[in-house]
Amino acid sequence: MQRIPAKVGDRVDAIETPALVVDLDAFERNLDRMAEATRDIRLRPHAKAHKCVAIARAQLDRGAVGVCCQKTDEAAAFVEAGVRDVLVTNEVVDLPKLARLAELARAARIGVLVDALPCVAALSRAAVGAGARVDVYVEIDVGAHRCGVAPGAPAVDLARAICSAPALHFRGLHAYHGGAQHLREPAARREAIASAVVAARTTRGLIEEAGIACEIVTGAGTGTWALERDSRVYNELQPGSYVFMDVDYGRNATDPTDIRFEQSLYVLAAVMSVPAQGWAIVDAGLKAFSFDSGLPLVQGRDGATYAKASDEHGVLDVAADGAPMALGERVRLVPGHCDPTVNLYDWIVALRGERVEAVWPIEARGALG
Repeated sequence: MQRIPAKVGDRVDAIETPALVVDLDAFERNLDRMAEATRDIRLRPHAKAHKCVAIARAQLDRGAVGVCCQKTDEAAAFVEAGVRDVLVTNEVVDLPKLARLAELARAARIGVLVDALPCVAALSRAAVGAGARVDVYVEIDVGAHRCGVAPGAPAVDLARAICSAPALHFRGLHAYHGGAQHLREPAARREAIASAVVAARTTRGLIEEAGIACEIVTGAGTGTWALERDSRVYNELQPGSYVFMDVDYGRNATDPTDIRFEQSLYVLAAVMSVPAQGWAIVDAGLKAFSFDSGLPLVQGRDGATYAKASDEHGVLDVAADGAPMALGERVRLVPGHCDPTVNLYDWIVALRGERVEAVWPIEARGALG
């Protein structure tokens, strides 16, 4: 594990770098804005964004009904910490993972997705073997073209199979359009979600016509959650990145009426070399960020740009008219993609102003199974 990079009461310049830090004031405003905006609908935030029990508890304290996870081991970390309602928004196929999932259902309410008939039978055997009951959602493909059965009749067939399977409870539909989250223009996001809403509404109607209760239609992410909220079809929302934000979400154009979430997550780096005028080297490179969404941004340092990276070095271009950088100077860098960046760290340092208020373990870090 990474050594704990700070202790409560430390100033920012005492934090060992690179470190993952959260601006608590911005973070708490994000939590409160989402809680207020979803008072009349179920909020089940996606914990794959933060993997941190302290953050999940802050969301639950503000009214969330539970959390989402993406992997069985990720779910286990939250259940072991006392979270009692977890939806695994993924298909689980391997028998050892199914067995672990069923064991978790002995201690908490556990949901999981299916998109094929063989998955139903295998999940049922695991649940029976554990003496547990598992909630099951049919995942439908509403446009992301990743997992999911086709909307309509194929989803009805799966719902029937779940209802007939011992130890399983059909809970509803999972209708998440991941690709819509990063469509840049509001009109494109509205069009994508409008299509998803039609698919979800039609499929729910067919399931109910078959005499099967469809209690939940769940989905949505940080880029589109308000569209699903207002659809009158979705009754549960799964945004995750809203607590942190990142460079890529910052590229999305917004409407004037949109609720804005603030950047709260940073990688704190230190200047380790100033070899020449116009550039500086920080100690956060390829191993400190996920670069799938591009380079990080430099926060609060006019004229400084993160130009390139190697394994353990980041090169900053510093404008000629900008203030020169000093050895040891702390620099806040905005990750391109928050979720996989968090997964590189064992600790989140929570800052109130320039002081460390808390250090949170990332309990589900590296939970890939």
